[in-house]
Amino acid sequence: MNSEEYLEVSVKLSPFSEEMAEIIMAELSELPFDSFVTEDPFLKCYIQKDSYRASEVKAVLSGFPSATFTTALVQGQNWNASWEASFEPIVVDGVVTVKAPFNTDVPRTRYNIWIDPKMAFGTGYHHTTYMMMSRLLGLPVRGSYVCDMGCGTAILGILAAKMGARKVFAVDIDLVAARSAWGNCRWNKVGTRVETACGDASLLQMGTYDILLANIHRNIVIEDMPTYARSLKRGGHLLLSGFFEADVPAVTDAAEAAGLLPAGSSSREGWACLEFTKK
Repeated sequence: MNSEEYLEVSVKLSPFSEEMAEIIMAELSELPFDSFVTEDPFLKCYIQKDSYRASEVKAVLSGFPSATFTTALVQGQNWNASWEASFEPIVVDGVVTVKAPFNTDVPRTRYNIWIDPKMAFGTGYHHTTYMMMSRLLGLPVRGSYVCDMGCGTAILGILAAKMGARKVFAVDIDLVAARSAWGNCRWNKVGTRVETACGDASLLQMGTYDILLANIHRNIVIEDMPTYARSLKRGGHLLLSGFFEADVPAVTDAAEAAGLLPAGSSSREGWACLEFTKK
């Protein structure tokens, strides 16, 4: 994350629950927040000062009568120190290790990924990112063309490149995330095989893909499903997450309407991950 001024929006939940915090996090993720941290009884949300609109936060929280919020200015230096104090390495299925540059004594696995956790969503801590990495490990990635849609830190695209993907296209609508993705790909020495871009799903028409990854809010996934389907090659794989188990029927209906076939699913603490293939 750069040195621009950030605001910490502290949402107080009474009573506090991880499930409620994650529901509110999913709603607020449609606003330009960069990251979230849960600290009972608060959900702490971070956003660039110039992007903050109190009215937008109030509109989201109007559906949660027990939630109140306050804001405080966070200087870039303090923000970075906070991340460094809390980020720990993550190991996925004993095969992938995700770590920050300042981590020491971390396990070595088949795939080792360096991520700057200050920059954008997608470090592997969230259940959806973890499940996406786990299911990606089971796909025929070597030699394939992959798109990481809503890439955040590009952790999924980096893993695909390390697994032998021929080319990865990593896209995020947020400029901070796109810049983060670009830097992380070069840290991980896969920059020549991962192209990063700032934009929405309309950029997918630039090519077709063997594997398409989208870890995004359910409303966006459903809206963009026809574009995902058109962008997949015949026999291609679509991995989706970013939504709750309760959202699975709606997402599945949208995928089947677009001509995609269910190919597997997983869940973790109420969050869902779905796999589809193209006929």
